[in-house]
Amino acid sequence: RGVKIMALLGGLGTSEGNPKSLRNKQIAALKCMLNLNSNPGRSTGPIEPVWKVLIYDRYGSDIISPLLTVKELRLLGVTLHLQIDSRREQIADAAAVYFVIPTKENVTRICSDCRSQLYNSYYLNFITPISRDLLEDLARGTLEASSVPLISKIYDQYLNFISLEDNFFIARNQDTQHLSYCELNKPGATDSSVQSICNSIVESLFSVFVTAGSIPVIQCPRGGAAEMVAQTLDKKLRDNLRDPRNNMFTGDSLPVAQISFSRPLLILLDRNFDLATPMHHTWTYQALAHDILGLRLNRITILADAASSSSLQEPAHTRQQQQQQQDAKTYDLSPSDKFWKQHRGSPFPTVADAVQAAVTEYKASEEEMMRLKSAMGMSGDDIDSEATAGALTENTAKLTSAISSLPELMDRKKSIDMHTNLATALLDQIKERKLDVFFEMEERMITKASLDNKTLLDIISDPSAGSAEDKMRLFIIYYTLSPDMSDGDLALCVSGLEGSGADTTPLAYLKQWKSYAKMAAAAGPRSTKLSASGGSSSSVSNVFSQWMRSGSSTLLEGMKNLVVGSKNLPITRIVDQLMELKTSKDTEDFRYFDPKLLRANGSSLPRSTTPFQEAYVFVVGGGNYIEYQNLQDYSSKQQLPKTVVYGTSELVNARQFLGQLSELGKSSSTM
Repeated sequence: RGVKIMALLGGLGTSEGNPKSLRNKQIAALKCMLNLNSNPGRSTGPIEPVWKVLIYDRYGSDIISPLLTVKELRLLGVTLHLQIDSRREQIADAAAVYFVIPTKENVTRICSDCRSQLYNSYYLNFITPISRDLLEDLARGTLEASSVPLISKIYDQYLNFISLEDNFFIARNQDTQHLSYCELNKPGATDSSVQSICNSIVESLFSVFVTAGSIPVIQCPRGGAAEMVAQTLDKKLRDNLRDPRNNMFTGDSLPVAQISFSRPLLILLDRNFDLATPMHHTWTYQALAHDILGLRLNRITILADAASSSSLQEPAHTRQQQQQQQDAKTYDLSPSDKFWKQHRGSPFPTVADAVQAAVTEYKASEEEMMRLKSAMGMSGDDIDSEATAGALTENTAKLTSAISSLPELMDRKKSIDMHTNLATALLDQIKERKLDVFFEMEERMITKASLDNKTLLDIISDPSAGSAEDKMRLFIIYYTLSPDMSDGDLALCVSGLEGSGADTTPLAYLKQWKSYAKMAAAAGPRSTKLSASGGSSSSVSNVFSQWMRSGSSTLLEGMKNLVVGSKNLPITRIVDQLMELKTSKDTEDFRYFDPKLLRANGSSLPRSTTPFQEAYVFVVGGGNYIEYQNLQDYSSKQQLPKTVVYGTSELVNARQFLGQLSELGKSSSTM
């Protein structure tokens, strides 16, 4: 049984972005695995790829797909990539690289493949460490099949997380209901079930820091799942550091280039610290794509627009009719896409302008090429002219240059078509659902000292204003930010919501959540509380009141003004206070763990006296692109460079989170 081997980044090359980022380190580990776990960085000459078949399960597919394209897999010698549970034919002269979760089903299938001798050698890579029982099952199965010599290597890869961007990862994409906010907070949740969820999260976080090559200092609020995750991760790191045979953070397990000598800060938070942000109608490109178009693993599937490169001013109903006549189309939004990389965090009006500019620029390049081609078709009399001959020579050189840049021009066209389609689809939804009205309404209720109940009731009762779901999201933000709401006002709002067709079952849970938050706030900082910054609705309101300025009357211009006035979200305030070692009532009672110290806990632990330059922020119970973008904006504005990596147990948009609140509401109402 092998140990984890990770390749030197310099030897393998990396994708776009920071070569020392978590994403690129995970790419390097995958490339090393596909190179049969050899280290090309130590080779003195060119390496010929070994042609192989890649076999993965759903978990392995989710990890690889955002990181490596089919073209990149082929360059690494992968001729076929197949699901482990699919029907596969024999390729007797090929090596097989397996990348799977160690489960009984997968081990049984591997033994079956060995028995059928589908491949001539097997390199088994388990995403998480395989247990001794399963390892014995594997040994027994291959022994019975007389195929032990076919097993070349067995590796624990510690890659149990999904990198979506340089500074963004999620614990998993499959079976996320087992790690969800609903599962953690449902009335019937037992200590053992919550601990099981925490153990799964710890497996992912441990993989993150093994891949990053660093041992974090851990801080978290008292009480809740975040503290359980912190305690379990601290113990796991501590045990590993004190095991000389299996220490994953030494030079024997990691190349020197992979080891980080500066300590990052890991901040663990419960989703309960802020329930308003997941409901918010946002306005940045990436967050809108997630909220409206269902961005998943850097991929979007929408109805193809026949006029993909047409003007964005085309009537919405016409585009909808065209879309209904087309098949679904999938778009990959990778960091190599320059437009996406530049504008994913931009407000939508800026993106719309950029798409228009890109279309104009592309058309100008296309027209220039056509003009050069036309100039090359001069008549014979023209060519006799000395001046014309000189122009022809010049045009020939320009045309040659244009032809050489043709592949780049085609890539630009593909990117422009994709972003035109996405921007059109977003604009259709914005107009149809009047999302600008909801955005401005949320801004008003956030920035005003007294919340306007009448305006809220007007928009809830307006049949032309958005969907029932949009209205429910708006009300949840209002309800969680409002310190006190009379029973009469609540009844009026609920009646209006039900009249619009909204599902009001989340309110049963939110009432309990708000009641618990008030009790926790009244009991003081040492109580078991929902949050360290946003547990009480007034704290969240104070943060949100600094977040935006008032909007204007028009859609795009109004949103530009709102975005310019954006401020730090609750999560960003906590990160700033902990990274800068600031004293704050929000974080004064956070627990502190240092796995490198002999003592496991205690208030007398020596703490870091130097501000942190790198932080990992992990939300237990679901995260979103809104918080991720706010953290990236914060880190980019610092005088000294800071790196903030955002992670979460599952990535949920407002609709998915609202569904979880609805399930909790049903459970609460039956108690």
